[in-house]
Amino acid sequence: MSGHAARQAAMRHTGVRAAHERPLSGEAGVVTLRDGREVVVKRGSGPGAAVAEASGLRWLAEHGDVPIPEVHGADDDWLVIDYIPPGQPTVAAAETFGRGLAALHLRQAPAFGSAPPGGRTDAWIGHARMRNEPHADWPSFYARCRVEPYVRQAVDRGLFSADEAAVFDEVCGRLPALAGAGEPPSRLHGDAWSGNVHWGADGRVWLLDPAAHGGHRETDLAMLRLFGAPLLDHVLGAYQETAEDLGRPLAPGDEQRVPLHQLFPLLVHTVLFGGGYASRAHSAAHAALRALG
Repeated sequence: MSGHAARQAAMRHTGVRAAHERPLSGEAGVVTLRDGREVVVKRGSGPGAAVAEASGLRWLAEHGDVPIPEVHGADDDWLVIDYIPPGQPTVAAAETFGRGLAALHLRQAPAFGSAPPGGRTDAWIGHARMRNEPHADWPSFYARCRVEPYVRQAVDRGLFSADEAAVFDEVCGRLPALAGAGEPPSRLHGDAWSGNVHWGADGRVWLLDPAAHGGHRETDLAMLRLFGAPLLDHVLGAYQETAEDLGRPLAPGDEQRVPLHQLFPLLVHTVLFGGGYASRAHSAAHAALRALG
């Protein structure tokens, strides 16, 4: 990442000259401003990605349920947000995060598949394209926008044979039965794996790098489980207790639906990285079908 370009983006979106910059990842750096503040300057994954991410961050932050970095600005290439110094996981932070996430999900969204206000229909999850297209129900949205496009890409790249892809067609065909009790669309982070759950030095858990959209809240919870997260039992326990207190407990059978909701991120990883993710996605599809008995 060009340090000069990052410093210019920081100055453009904060109005303050940059003092220096240090790398944070291959696509992001931390810029220290002349007034002493630190901001993250991140290059978008592709066309519209930085603007889409900024829209998602603002949407998730609207009610203050979960800490979200302040967005200073975004353009065709760059996103500029507050830098949150890292800290260590604690039980108190995990439980506060679980309660906040439950409240965030109950904020709802206009439709399954709806983009955040100011967001894009053609958005991104990491380096993969992702389509946000409103649907009247979750099964049709999940099949058309979160399963089928990535299965097609995987078949085209030789990662699944036609026979191997058939199980995904069966899942999509049986989604109305697999989905459990209906519920309204939730305001989702959309990419809530452990790397985007940031334990801050301020003792709070912050959400970063969203692929925000209107969806099923169990998708965020399944994503948290996918690669493991610190103190996850405390997060999920506080989440479920709060959801019950707010009158919206998770529908019976949520544990059995975890593989169904993990299909989306596993298929995205299959398309991006291949390797063992194809077999994991295939196994998740079979596990989802077994939940019907």
